[in-house]
Amino acid sequence: MFTGIVEELGEIVRLTGGEGGDSAVIAVRGPLVTSDAGHGDSIAVNGVCLTVIDNEGGIFTADVMGETLRRSSLGALQVGSQVNLERAAALNSRLGGHLVQGHVDGVARIIAREPADQWEVVRFSLPAELAKYVVHKGSITVDGVSLTVMEVTADSFAVGMIPATSKLTVLGSKAIGDPVNLEVDVIAKYVEKMLGSRNV
Repeated sequence: MFTGIVEELGEIVRLTGGEGGDSAVIAVRGPLVTSDAGHGDSIAVNGVCLTVIDNEGGIFTADVMGETLRRSSLGALQVGSQVNLERAAALNSRLGGHLVQGHVDGVARIIAREPADQWEVVRFSLPAELAKYVVHKGSITVDGVSLTVMEVTADSFAVGMIPATSKLTVLGSKAIGDPVNLEVDVIAKYVEKMLGSRNV
């Protein structure tokens, strides 16, 4: 479980397999998140929960299954790509964002960036199958970043991005058309399932 508060920007330093393949192995440089990481620990990479298989010299290695490559933007990563990194939340820590599983629900694309005085409005496409879970003022995870929805339409949603978010995450450098991983609020999915099972 994660909170959607990115701890550091990492960098892909090695990559085998990947786009079009059935699996990949990635090596990511992240001195902070690897400082206490051991074999089997979880680290979110652009919002995707991955399991550490090796950690040495500030670089961790993780296997990525074909299903993950198909359902997320990780298959498009290249050596040198920057990625958002977050260690799994500790039970005694503050919940700075919202409950994030690291299980990507879909991939969206940036469709507009509108600068404002002290922040920026960023609009993303919204896959039709996820639209029912995205609500005004609700939480959504974009590339592992916990954000608040400020506007939603049938096929898009917008968030307000403060300078710190732009500076400290990959969202600040992404361009129009770039893919991003989405994870909707898991509570909404549980509510849907419980209500759907009721006999009315």
